[in-house]
Amino acid sequence: MTTPTTTSCSAFTRSEALRMGAARAGDGLPAIEPGMPTPAGTGLTRRGVLLRGAGMALSVYGASKLGVDALQEGVAEAASTPQTRVLVSIYMPGGIDGMSVLAPTGDPRYATLRPTLKVTTGTRHSVDPGLTWAPAAAGLATLDAERKIAAAPAIGYTGADQSHFTSRHFWETGDVGFSSAYGWLGRYLDRHGADGNPLQGLSLSGSLSPTLAPATVPVAAVADPFALGLWTPGMWGDALPPFYDALADLGALPTPDPQLRTARVAQGQAEQVRRQLGGLDGAAPSTSAYPAGDYGRRLAGLAKMIDDDLPLRCVTVDAPGGYDTHDNQATALPGLLKQTCDGILAFQRDLEARGVADRVVVLVWSEFGRRPKQNETGTDHGAAGVGFVIGTSVKPGLLGEFPGLATLDATDNLRSTLDFRSVYCGILEQWFGVDAGPLVPGASGFARPALLA
Repeated sequence: MTTPTTTSCSAFTRSEALRMGAARAGDGLPAIEPGMPTPAGTGLTRRGVLLRGAGMALSVYGASKLGVDALQEGVAEAASTPQTRVLVSIYMPGGIDGMSVLAPTGDPRYATLRPTLKVTTGTRHSVDPGLTWAPAAAGLATLDAERKIAAAPAIGYTGADQSHFTSRHFWETGDVGFSSAYGWLGRYLDRHGADGNPLQGLSLSGSLSPTLAPATVPVAAVADPFALGLWTPGMWGDALPPFYDALADLGALPTPDPQLRTARVAQGQAEQVRRQLGGLDGAAPSTSAYPAGDYGRRLAGLAKMIDDDLPLRCVTVDAPGGYDTHDNQATALPGLLKQTCDGILAFQRDLEARGVADRVVVLVWSEFGRRPKQNETGTDHGAAGVGFVIGTSVKPGLLGEFPGLATLDATDNLRSTLDFRSVYCGILEQWFGVDAGPLVPGASGFARPALLA
């Protein structure tokens, strides 16, 4: 029997690092890899988490100097402003194999490099017939046919780092280095957000997404938008509303004790955010078209939040599962990919049915791609991967081009034809209408792709 030449890194996820003794995102991670950076927002939990109520599946981060009055003023101000544009960032954890999503079936070397993992059926890309959507990515193929997706078939950065932690850190901060302590969307909110609106940056997760980690403004994390109630023994039904009112009143009481004041502010903010999201609590997803599980529930809840005109600007969601397919890729990848792509299509359909699709752009990304040449049953860490910008406002087609497999980089990996920071700059300037210069290090050196139709 031949021993596989792969290196398993099944423990790449930050949740696995937590099991090994690390803190949550926002607290840092152990030095699992030499030189590994801590996540953006390190220290936020110790310094400024104001809300993680007992039994409550929501948190507010980075607002340690705010009180209940500031939060209420921010909520009132956000409610009085016109509908705003929303960016939804969907992360595919583990390094998705781009050549198994949008396959270069027209390249003569593809079948040689992928003898058992090649895509043999699927839908041709609307612009480049040499690229084929894998059957599991049919949801994205449908959006491509409807001219609602811009695909980047070789996105990355020069000198790709093949560490999950390090490369993900680069994407989260928008900086290919270790000097940025906050997420690229956190920096955007610090400069262009509000002091009293935690929902301007929303992680649909049990913890803060480092992409949203701010220096000064508040952001929030919600694990399940359909289950926001505070679980309390002996409290249910008609007893809950006055109980919540009492908690809000308690949170507003003054006190000279700084620790007690922090606890009361946290409780008051918990109740304020719960009320903002109260229209979802206990409800059911709007359509069965969403995949089952947390991912589908979160996207369904998000569509309703947008339709309810909640003051969202930047939202992060993790796709289900892990795409670190060193082994058994043919078995493991299609199901995860289908669930992810079906969820994106269902979300787009939901937005369109609600009449709010023109307010939303979705960015889909992963920390790197996989090597062009398969190992025995999977693919190892590579360089350029795939990314997508999706929405009715998006200019459809390709962002960059597929570089071909005849000439690979110095490490036999796929060459990048589009730097991910170019897309960040384009989103900031074209979607949000702000200058990317102060927000993306080296922004002046990146060409801006045309992202909007």
